[in-house]
Amino acid sequence: MSDLPLPDLSGRTVVVTGASSGLGAVTARELAGAGARVVLAVRDPAKGQAVADGIEGETEVRPLDLGDLASVRAFAKDWSGPLDVLVNNAGIMAVPQGRTADGFELQIGTNHLGHFALTLLLLPRLTDRVVTVASGLSRTGRIDLDDLNWERRRYRPMGAYGQSKLANLLFTVELQRRLSAAGSPVRALSAHPGVAATDLDRHLGGLQGRMVRLMFPFIAQKRPEFGALPTLYAATAPDLPGDSYLGPDGRGGGRPRVEKRTARDSDPAVARGLWELSEELTQVRYP
Repeated sequence: MSDLPLPDLSGRTVVVTGASSGLGAVTARELAGAGARVVLAVRDPAKGQAVADGIEGETEVRPLDLGDLASVRAFAKDWSGPLDVLVNNAGIMAVPQGRTADGFELQIGTNHLGHFALTLLLLPRLTDRVVTVASGLSRTGRIDLDDLNWERRRYRPMGAYGQSKLANLLFTVELQRRLSAAGSPVRALSAHPGVAATDLDRHLGGLQGRMVRLMFPFIAQKRPEFGALPTLYAATAPDLPGDSYLGPDGRGGGRPRVEKRTARDSDPAVARGLWELSEELTQVRYP
């Protein structure tokens, strides 16, 4: 991608979740094109293989359903050898109320808890960094530690999405704190794509959905590649400190920039509380 020349990634191994479509597919393609061995971790292996077949470079497709902790554990158990970079990219947005295989609300279960468990299970293998893809809509989210799974609140699809994306950022905060305290060289970073031209909003209905689709041509980046730039930069730039948050430099793309964190998405007390609750819910502990 000429917009962001990547360093030579020969000899490096990267896992990209949700790489069968959208920004995940672009991320996998660009990393493989720069020489990395890229593992496409996808819920539908047939779709993942179709993407991999169109990528120049070394790829592998492995099944991973982030909405099923048994699948997450199986993926991690089958992993052998070092892993340089984990890109937690997969996500769902504004879906109707539902539950994962483990009984979690679908969006917090898939977007946060699945990636939380995957990261901790793979952490002993990781050598460089974890990149978790959040969203600018994290600013609309609120973490409710007493009702993370929307069992008592009236379900709001966008509210649940905002909570899950805010959880992604708070997860990065606490993960980096723990890595630093342990003297680990592994870094935790996050990124968001801005408004990218993908089908992530396909579940939006009603007036909200109509308004989003009306405005989309005016606010979205015209090429989905632009949306992948912050993730690619976070995954490959050598000099980024831990807990960096990357976003697009302007609506139309451009070189990624470090975003300013808000008090809400960097609150250490809430980050610790969310971490402890996530450990309890997933039964996966920091190694």
